[in-house]
Amino acid sequence: MPKSTVERYHAAAIQTAFENPRTRAEIPSRVARMIAMAEQTVAGYKPFFDVRLIAFPEFAHAAPVYFTVEELLEHLAVEIPNDHTDAYVRFARATGCYVQTGTFIERDARYPGAVFNTTCLIGPEGIVAKYRKVNPWIPWEVHASPHDFPQYVEEPFPVADTEIGKIGCAICYDWLFPESIRQLAFHGAEILVRVSAYMDPWGATAPMDWWTTINRARAIENTAFVLACNQGATFEGYPPFSWPGGSMAVDFDGRVLAQADPGAGEKVVVAPIDLAALRDARARRQGHDMRAHYRAEVHPYAAMPRFARAGSGAIDIASNDARIAAAKRTLP
Repeated sequence: MPKSTVERYHAAAIQTAFENPRTRAEIPSRVARMIAMAEQTVAGYKPFFDVRLIAFPEFAHAAPVYFTVEELLEHLAVEIPNDHTDAYVRFARATGCYVQTGTFIERDARYPGAVFNTTCLIGPEGIVAKYRKVNPWIPWEVHASPHDFPQYVEEPFPVADTEIGKIGCAICYDWLFPESIRQLAFHGAEILVRVSAYMDPWGATAPMDWWTTINRARAIENTAFVLACNQGATFEGYPPFSWPGGSMAVDFDGRVLAQADPGAGEKVVVAPIDLAALRDARARRQGHDMRAHYRAEVHPYAAMPRFARAGSGAIDIASNDARIAAAKRTLP
């Protein structure tokens, strides 16, 4: 049984619109602004409903503005936990909220010479889950994936059982792999959080509205709520792309509960989360329960290796290109 004691509340996706930091010394100002936005959101909506879950976008703390791991380690990478996660813990304890942070470029002494693109779910009890992007946006992102390390011992797809429900998260490009989000669902996730820096033209505007389409599809496939927060920075602030925003929440039938208008800028979108309705639907349904209906044995493709692990080799744009080419040769 879920340990959650709060079944109805509101969730907020808070878009950021910072200039791209180039050193870790710039991260504290971003964290201070995000915590201020979160405090204002909780206080502003308090007369109407309780906001208990907040999500920020990918790259809210730092983006991979350097094209080599060495430069990222030198200028932007941080260990987790750190002073920034401590600040989110203080906010969570003061408000009772859970925060899915924007991503950090993370270094970990257990994986020397590598960086991860990492988000944390933080609640009053501290860091309750840490997710590292499993599917970096190759070839440009030179972050490591948990998949790259045969000795990786942490759960690649953690789901936190909290007082506001079972929460799983995946980052941006991960969501174009149904298998990754399905793994969170099979670990019990009721709320799927997407932290993204999803650039134009694949945003919330037809005819290339991948953002809206994918968020709705993953909610339907997994009978789960989706809270999706997208980057709202401008081309000037985060070249070489512009970021269309459109942060949104979707219910377990694929209905858009709320969505920010597409376009850059700081924006907040709030939506109701009704876990009681979700749990009733999961228990009641015989039709359209794709988790229960999944016929694993007839899908052998999922067990066949395609994109190779990095192994002991360096992760850079050239090696990503080579692994992509090798994977293409395995395709029919």
